[in-house]
Amino acid sequence: MPLPERWKMGPEWDGYNSVDEETQKALALWAADCAEHVLHYFEEEHPDDSRPQKAIEAARGWTRGEVMVGEAIDISRKTHAAAREAANIAACEAARAAGHAVATAHVDAHARGAAIYAIKARMEANPNDSDAADAELAWQVERLPEQLQSIVVISES
Repeated sequence: MPLPERWKMGPEWDGYNSVDEETQKALALWAADCAEHVLHYFEEEHPDDSRPQKAIEAARGWTRGEVMVGEAIDISRKTHAAAREAANIAACEAARAAGHAVATAHVDAHARGAAIYAIKARMEANPNDSDAADAELAWQVERLPEQLQSIVVISES
């Protein structure tokens, strides 16, 4: 299995939005961190497009009750539009990571997408660095809160 696909939902996850609200918020915060870590790949190419940054902010805002789920969905769609318009693949993948981070407010499993797209962004931005994906995965694992370690896991296959 290619490295970017290594994240999966683990044994404590029982289907879409099966986790409690506190856990879903923790997933959203972790997803926002993953997306923010690679956001610069998008911003370097599109300095005047704030849609991915706004998505990351909205993901965090949702955890504080400042953003409603419907608004998060709308922001996610706009961020995925930014990804489709991106000038290069690394920028596209970074925007997709942000779009998935905010979409975690709607469906908890989107947190996995944020992490995977962040790995893809780093790989695309560093095509000659064979360790780029491993380094991004390690960064994500270090920041995965203990309460999420049975929800989001690395696939062994």
